[in-house]
Amino acid sequence: MKTGLRIAAFAAALAATFGTAYGVGSGVGEISPEPASAAHQGHTDSARGEGSEHGGGDEHGGEDEAGGHELSPPGGLQISEGGYTLDLKTPRLQPGKRAELRFAIVREATGRPLTAYDREHDKELHLIVASRDLATFRHLHPTRAADGTWSTSVALPETGPYRVFADFTPKGGEGLTLGTDLAVPGAYEPAKLPASGTAARVDGYQVKLAGGLTPGKSGELTLTVSKDGKPVRNLQPYLGAYGHLVALRSGDLAYLHVHPGGEPGDSRTEPGPEISFMATAPSPGAYRLFLDFKHQGQVHTAAFTVQAARNTSIG
Repeated sequence: MKTGLRIAAFAAALAATFGTAYGVGSGVGEISPEPASAAHQGHTDSARGEGSEHGGGDEHGGEDEAGGHELSPPGGLQISEGGYTLDLKTPRLQPGKRAELRFAIVREATGRPLTAYDREHDKELHLIVASRDLATFRHLHPTRAADGTWSTSVALPETGPYRVFADFTPKGGEGLTLGTDLAVPGAYEPAKLPASGTAARVDGYQVKLAGGLTPGKSGELTLTVSKDGKPVRNLQPYLGAYGHLVALRSGDLAYLHVHPGGEPGDSRTEPGPEISFMATAPSPGAYRLFLDFKHQGQVHTAAFTVQAARNTSIG
């Protein structure tokens, strides 16, 4: 199924499933990272070289259809892939109430939870929770029990449909991103996607974006961090890098996960103010970018809306 048709079909199915039974996040484009007590912290007052990519792009599929080749499917759209299934044991949460989110990665061949992982960017598994309207974003690092069950504390501020992404690599295997739905019941009206832009403010920091996304073609995104009008040149390592970027496609929430070229301590990568990433959009359309960076002991999340179109860029 082509991307446009898939998004349309999904939207129709979502409307039939949820109707008006869910509620919108407060404030259009507002992103609320986990508080300081969570496994991954960040507080925001806005919506919220060469790098490895997870969950999408042309890593295996070459160019898009216009270039004569079909892109490999982006990550996060399937609950099962590569012999593994994301088993969400907490399919719904109450709005505004902190609760334990539990899940497992199940081996389809045995029906048992996976317990052996390769560490990627300092973690065995990265968990992303995002509302369907992309107004709420969480990047979490849950704890795995001996039986393979993962758990983390989370509070989602508003009612509505959410998507859960598990980004991981089975021991000795290929990286995967699996996705499934999470419900927060209540009256729901989706927030409008924030307009495209090249600047974001979060916790007193200013982040500027240069570059863009081109469908089926790898391109560079450079984000520059400043505070009080001065460039931040002493960013701290976070998840093995000076920045961490997640991109979600508006509509079906196809998942891109990219990291910057170089790493702290490699004698060539500076700790800011610029953080550069290579990323590939699987199709034209609107994407929401979420940048995590660490400074003075705190993780902050800045967010941008980017339109992916051929031969265009921003910045």
